[in-house]
Amino acid sequence: MLDESLSLRTTRRRMLYALAAAGGLSACRGPAARAAVPQPARPPRPPAAAPGPRPDPAKAREIRAEFVHAWEGYKRFAWGHDEVLPVSGGHGEFFARGHPVGLSIVEALDTHYVMELDDEVELCTGWITEHLDFDIDADFQVFETTIRLVGGLLAGYLATGRKRLLDRCTDLADRLLPAFTRSPTGMPYRHVNLRTGRVSGTTLPVAEIGTHLLEFGVLSELTGDGRYRRAAKRAVRAVVQRRSSLDLLATTLDVESGQWTDRQGSAVDPPVDSFYEYLWGAWVMFGDEECRDWFRMFATALRRHQAERVGGLLWFKHVDFRTGALLNRRQSSLAVAILPVGGDNALAADYYRSWTAVLDKYAVIPEAIDYGRLTVLDARNQLRPEYANCAFQLYWQTGDPYYRTTAWRYFENLRKHHRVPGGYTVVTDVTRRPMPRGDHCPAYVFAENFKWLYLTFSDTPRFDYARGYLSTEGKVLRGLRPPA
Repeated sequence: MLDESLSLRTTRRRMLYALAAAGGLSACRGPAARAAVPQPARPPRPPAAAPGPRPDPAKAREIRAEFVHAWEGYKRFAWGHDEVLPVSGGHGEFFARGHPVGLSIVEALDTHYVMELDDEVELCTGWITEHLDFDIDADFQVFETTIRLVGGLLAGYLATGRKRLLDRCTDLADRLLPAFTRSPTGMPYRHVNLRTGRVSGTTLPVAEIGTHLLEFGVLSELTGDGRYRRAAKRAVRAVVQRRSSLDLLATTLDVESGQWTDRQGSAVDPPVDSFYEYLWGAWVMFGDEECRDWFRMFATALRRHQAERVGGLLWFKHVDFRTGALLNRRQSSLAVAILPVGGDNALAADYYRSWTAVLDKYAVIPEAIDYGRLTVLDARNQLRPEYANCAFQLYWQTGDPYYRTTAWRYFENLRKHHRVPGGYTVVTDVTRRPMPRGDHCPAYVFAENFKWLYLTFSDTPRFDYARGYLSTEGKVLRGLRPPA
């Protein structure tokens, strides 16, 4: 088991472990007054951070070029649609068939800004303001809509100051609110019809219930309308109230009855992962002491009942959330950036090294493994960004070149195995050589993989490394700087 001196802390695809956890808020604000939203005491600001590690412009340029390659494939084959099929030259929609919302455009907007691709920023902003309309008679998944579209529009607004982006974001959030307000428990339904407000889907994993605090909280700050943050907080509180006597959570809840539908405590793995991250994020971003205390409670329980070492590597077992009994040793590749480590570099480093062992063995990290033997349970790779996310966080916190070395290895393998003439695509079996490729580029690639890598090597002047904060979907919600 983990040494009791190790404390847990958090962030999913999300921001500088120590620097963000210390509580910085960027100077970037929208024009709307914040006075109408009650603000709790904020975390104490740390002393000014020491200068960060030196940038590596040559590697940053290579990463930027690969992002542009992927983006050009999207523009060529799928402009205005949600996602590109880069091998066949086709396109698909993520939320509802026949109802494109330009998901990749929204996802990419703040990445273009951070990389100083200003022509693309204008192109994306123009499409959003002219074509994006959420009066859609179709069911949208609330969780994905929040982290991808609400978050993307918020980041785009913070980057550009274009009020139409904030207006689109507010309109969308208003259409999502019935999922929360019509629920008897406050935990949102899984789907909402954006035109009619009809809700559906009563069985949700914990991450889908509790990963709204950051996006809705920032929107409340920018608009002065506290409804968004209150709805998100009520949903989180409902989950916390249903913890076991061990202070563990299972995986899935019925949002109408409030009853658990399973007994598996999966810790840092999906579909629970970002719930813990957003507890800590609410403390960092908004000074929410209640969320901080909940996080610490869960962190203690996770350390006590789920952390273990196998072959010298740190992992988190799945257990019965009521008894703590072992269920399995499955681990998802998404977990590498979710490790709740609210202040302990050593714990984060240990878990990162565990996943580096997987990277070393397979070159491309599989979707899921049995960590008892480092064997593959799901041989696909869906262009997951979590390893690059974690490398960025740990490098800019510690300055240890190990994280850049391993991040560059990840990038080179990404380029070798996922690159196709039409952009970047998924891999269907990481155990085979050559690795067979599928035909799909998830929209989150434009928000995450290349952004995390670019931030690791570039020291871009458009991002405040000491004060910034990114969401679970890699959207910069704090720390965007204006052009020089």
